[in-house]
Amino acid sequence: MTTIESTTNSVLPLSRRLAPFYHAATSATFFAASSAPTPLYRIYQQAFAFSPVLITVIFAVHAFALLISLLIFGSISDHLGRRPVIFVSLLLNMVATALFLTADGPNWLIAARIVQGFATGAAAASIGAALVDLDPAKGSATNSVAPLAGMAIGALGTSALVQYAPAPTLLVYAIVLVLLVVQATLIWTTPETTRRRAGLIASLRPEVAIPPQVRRTLFALTPINVAVWALGGFYLSLVPSLISATTGSTAPLVGGSVVAALTVSGAASVFLLRKRPAATALTFGISTMTLGILAVVAGVHSAEVPVLIAGTLIAGAGFGANFLGAVRSIMPLAKPDERAGLLSAFYIQSYLAFSLPAILAGFLSKTVGFTATTDIYAAAILVLVGGGVVALRAGRERAATA
Repeated sequence: MTTIESTTNSVLPLSRRLAPFYHAATSATFFAASSAPTPLYRIYQQAFAFSPVLITVIFAVHAFALLISLLIFGSISDHLGRRPVIFVSLLLNMVATALFLTADGPNWLIAARIVQGFATGAAAASIGAALVDLDPAKGSATNSVAPLAGMAIGALGTSALVQYAPAPTLLVYAIVLVLLVVQATLIWTTPETTRRRAGLIASLRPEVAIPPQVRRTLFALTPINVAVWALGGFYLSLVPSLISATTGSTAPLVGGSVVAALTVSGAASVFLLRKRPAATALTFGISTMTLGILAVVAGVHSAEVPVLIAGTLIAGAGFGANFLGAVRSIMPLAKPDERAGLLSAFYIQSYLAFSLPAILAGFLSKTVGFTATTDIYAAAILVLVGGGVVALRAGRERAATA
């Protein structure tokens, strides 16, 4: 078997053998670019004099745009080909990067995040499909890990540039722009993994449907999934400001490290649990996310950054495990022709939870302060997780009785 696989790999064209690495790197770049503004929000806030509420709005419009892009353009590469859609997504992200470079107020930042969200949504669907085309097993794993790894690189890399390099609001995007130009050039050296086919106009109509046999499981998982994405939205919008306000640390690398800890831990959890059953992932995810959130709250109240990072690593492991467990619980229940509509419904739920609670947290932080906001937000997440546990247990008991 090993000899056959080795021979097969050796006769593959070099471009096809390198294509998975290119697509993984490009996916990571898109998500790194999407998290790069997180450590810069405090700088923008000071420069343009806006409130924490507007920070969360700037964050949230990206999530809304990404969701709309996924729903409308998620299947477009099936009809136009993977490479053209990825290329246009790269060009669109260059436009967003140019808007960041020239931003002189919050309106420019909002415009940049909207364009960036559309680009990232179209790219995520097309790159994800190309990776699965090339290797279904490895492609699925890469699709789970690359975005989270990219977000960690974006948050940590930007934080380092803010702390140690000049003109961070320019340098960060200059680096991103160079990477996008290189990747836009290299896309044409990769093989096209699908054939063009008819039905382009029909594919632009969002298909959102929850099959009857999936509804009970999805509804039981909804509190946990909402908690997972609400946690991610809180970190990517407000955590750097939270750390500065509660610990007194103004070092950008500290805030970036805490944000990166969530996504790195989440990516590691997804990778390590990728072959485990959904129930195992959820059991691990629920316990670690609960423990991690309690540790984060303790870190905020004690103003100890090491406790915050440790709690974030634990919560991040739960973040990744719960997301993996949720997807693995619902997708096998759907028939092949039902999966696109189900995935769209799951995207809507996830990205709304990713953005709307973060905006609410922005209002709370302005009214009651960051510490009280953290307490309220953490309590809400723990209540949601507890509700999900009760709903899942009730569902299993009904299934056992039936």
